[in-house]
Amino acid sequence: MVTRLMKTLAALVALACLLLLAGVLAYRDTPAAQVDARWGTAPSRFLQVDGVRVHYRDEGEGPVIVLLHANYASLLMWEPWAAALKDRFRVIRLDMTAHGLTGVDPSGDYSLERTVVLFTRFVDALGLQGFSLGGTSLGGTVAMHYAVRHPGRVRQLILVSPGSLEKDVRGRRTPREVPRAADLFAHVTPRFFAWGLLRAGYGDPGRLTDAVVDEWYAMWMREGNRPAMLARLRQYVSGDVESTIGAVQVPVLLIWGEKNTRVPVELAYEFRDLLVASPAVTLEVLPGVGHMAVQEAPQQTARLVRDYLVAAQPGG
Repeated sequence: MVTRLMKTLAALVALACLLLLAGVLAYRDTPAAQVDARWGTAPSRFLQVDGVRVHYRDEGEGPVIVLLHANYASLLMWEPWAAALKDRFRVIRLDMTAHGLTGVDPSGDYSLERTVVLFTRFVDALGLQGFSLGGTSLGGTVAMHYAVRHPGRVRQLILVSPGSLEKDVRGRRTPREVPRAADLFAHVTPRFFAWGLLRAGYGDPGRLTDAVVDEWYAMWMREGNRPAMLARLRQYVSGDVESTIGAVQVPVLLIWGEKNTRVPVELAYEFRDLLVASPAVTLEVLPGVGHMAVQEAPQQTARLVRDYLVAAQPGG
């Protein structure tokens, strides 16, 4: 009886190992060169910044706006904004490390501090001085930190559902616990994962398109990105968020989805009230829209930003 049980358990373990191996083979990395050849065509450019090959796009002429994407996303999410703005503005967007075609940071450091430093050096490398700075979710948090450190360079700050006040990261001084079981994500990643994450961020999931899911998934599967994303999660520390928000000294346009379940709309009003040092704060709450406002309502958000930027120009 015991022998039979042991044989059965051994067979189940062997089967599980075979299934895991099959999953790893089915969802293995896509070579970086292959992804770059597909997605890194003009107007894509690459710039070496402190040992990292940063992927960015620089389009249009006029006053500069720089855009920082959400966690798990890439600069491709800003395509509708770039199309709506580049006739009158110079639009610069980049992939942060662990994302898109920038991918792995050889240093292995994906902390918020390292991300802000890399962005600062990217801005310096391009010789940017006075510009508008926009970001959503994680990108909004990075943009806010940069604006606090370099208020003389940032003309306006545009924040779309910034994740700074999100309950599971707010005020943390140590990284949150990420279960070891999550490591499986780095090896077995069905497209369904990207679909589910995006769907949860939409106020109306019916607006989610296959094209958006495919774009996200292609970037996730680029060589090295999945382990780097996990490293970023395990290294992220928000610190004293309230003080950082209170130190913003530039005008702010705050855009929030009314159906944002990840960072509820109540936090939009708290965020606005914390911006005590900003000379002008405009809050736009979008009915029926979730956390992924840039992708769920691309034309609506782009129009709000264009109107805001145009009004800020002399004679606008």
